Amino acid sequence: MQLKLTYNRRKTHTVEVGNICLGSDYPIRVQTMANTSTNDIDASVEQARRCIEAGAELLRYTTQGMREVESLREIHEQVLTSVPLVADVHFQADVADAAAQVVEKVRINPGNYIDPARKFQHIDYSNTEYRQELQRLRERFTRLLDICKEYHTAIRLGVNHGSLSDRIMSRYGDTPAGMVESVMEFLRVAEDEHFPNIVISIKASNTRVMVETVRLLVKEMRHEKMDYPLHLGVTEAGEGEDGRIKSAVGIGALLADGIGDTVRVSLSEAPEHEIPVARDLVDYFTDPDSTRYDGSVVAEVLDNIGGNAEVRYSSMEDNWELFCLQAAAESGRLLWDYKATELTLVNPNFSESKLNFLSKDILQAARVRMYKTEYISCPGCGRTLFDLEKTIQEVKAATQHLNGLKIGIMGCIVNGPGEMADADYGYVGAGRERVSLYRGKECVLKNIPQEEAVEQLLKLIEQDKQQS
Repeated sequence: MQLKLTYNRRKTHTVEVGNICLGSDYPIRVQTMANTSTNDIDASVEQARRCIEAGAELLRYTTQGMREVESLREIHEQVLTSVPLVADVHFQADVADAAAQVVEKVRINPGNYIDPARKFQHIDYSNTEYRQELQRLRERFTRLLDICKEYHTAIRLGVNHGSLSDRIMSRYGDTPAGMVESVMEFLRVAEDEHFPNIVISIKASNTRVMVETVRLLVKEMRHEKMDYPLHLGVTEAGEGEDGRIKSAVGIGALLADGIGDTVRVSLSEAPEHEIPVARDLVDYFTDPDSTRYDGSVVAEVLDNIGGNAEVRYSSMEDNWELFCLQAAAESGRLLWDYKATELTLVNPNFSESKLNFLSKDILQAARVRMYKTEYISCPGCGRTLFDLEKTIQEVKAATQHLNGLKIGIMGCIVNGPGEMADADYGYVGAGRERVSLYRGKECVLKNIPQEEAVEQLLKLIEQDKQQS
């Protein structure tokens, strides 16, 4: 069955963020996040300039406390004429209030806006107790909405799979339904308060979970007659070709659905490297002159000898990096929607062996099959307390022979233990040059010197292997 490739964008209302507008009447915006310390103003401004030159349309900065808010004020003065700034706030609702008076957009995480840091504890709420928690949420969130109305500040409700609150987890479990409800609780308050200037993101390192959850959110918003714009991203995607392929699989599946109004490709690299990747993905789906629509791309779903569906993607694209992105972006949705287990890539410009390796990488990124070690690594930000890129290379060099194992490498604890709960082992920043090692969600070695961490990780893996 040969498929007709079309693009019909989901209709949303408009959200104003400083000097740009988001939503379906406007282009899909590309953004990134600084990985400098927000308090290092010179470095932050210089990095902002590199990102803007690369094409960033929004810039996000980690904002842990009031000191970072004041630093953002100074950074804002130097880059104001270029792009809107976004404050990224976790755990501190008062910091969100202050940041909303300084920058054009504030990202809050529903998982930790009023709830404490999760402890992975199950709490049995009665219906009355749960309603009381929702009332507490309403009262606190309304204060932020009032400030944002006064200062014309937009909000991003940014749910991460790895940082759902214990309250949501106790009622809904670690499920797409729980992630969606985590958003909807806040949106219902915003609706009641007549505040439409909200963008939503739901991210996960597992591409299947990310796509399924965003689709479920769109369905739920439609049911409740909401049309908020959506920000797309696969969190902790990694670096290099693997990180790009994983991002393309998840983001591409939703862009193909017509979903998405802003995009960020979260790579464990300098943030300016993310921008061209995101732009290439967006252009592939939205540019009418793209190879997707000129007849040089063919997507098919076939039944193979074993009775399982096979996806076949053919293209004449002669740029390897673009071909990788496009093949991954197109294939993920087809693999899932048609329950396919095989992927064949056809392109006369590249060798059969190279295409076969890429096919395996896409199948792994789509969680169809596992062929090699998978790394769940965050892109880093101002909270990261060690050299993330160097560390990732060290961990990879020591563990890449462990086929089928999933290893998380996280710069801090905001999403660390939760986002890498899908991983077998985790390496998480605990402080300045200090690391904690995890087995799944369980911290087994806490706050050890970074120079010992890789060796200790290997020992932990070997011990578990001998005991299994």
